[in-house]
Amino acid sequence: MTYEFDDDPARLDADAIWAFLSTDAYWGRWRTRADFDRQLAGAWRVVGGYVSHTGAQVAFARAVSDGVSDAYLADVYVHPDHRGQGLGRRLVSTMVDNGPGALFRWTLATKDAHGLYRSYGFAEPDETFMVRPAALDRRLPDEP
Repeated sequence: MTYEFDDDPARLDADAIWAFLSTDAYWGRWRTRADFDRQLAGAWRVVGGYVSHTGAQVAFARAVSDGVSDAYLADVYVHPDHRGQGLGRRLVSTMVDNGPGALFRWTLATKDAHGLYRSYGFAEPDETFMVRPAALDRRLPDEP
C-alpha cells in the first residue's frame, strides 16, 4: 500500500480524526468535538497521511506556533490498521523537518513515543525549561 502526506487543511477528514482522538488518544479524550474543532481551526500547521489510491485519512498531526521561532507538536497519530510501515516517521518528518518550522524549537508531550521523537532531535528538557500542568492534571485522584 502506498501513502501520501499533505499539509493542506482543506483535505483533512475532521470526522476521521475526531473518531480516533475521541476514542483512542489517551492524551485528549476529555475534549469535546467543539474543543477539537476550535483546535483544528486554530492550528498553525496540520499534516495528514492518506492512502494514495483511496484518499482515506490514516494519520494526522497538528502544530501550534508563534510562526517565528517556537512550535508545539500535538495530536500525532497513525491509525492502528496502518502502523508498522514507517508512517509515524514520515508524519513527524513532514511536520518538523520539511516545512516552514524546520528551524524552530519544537516541544511536545508524550507518554509512549520517546524513541520516535528522539530520532528527530527531541530530548528531555534541561534546567531552563518549566511546565505548568493543565488543571485537569493537577486535580487530586479522588476529585471529579
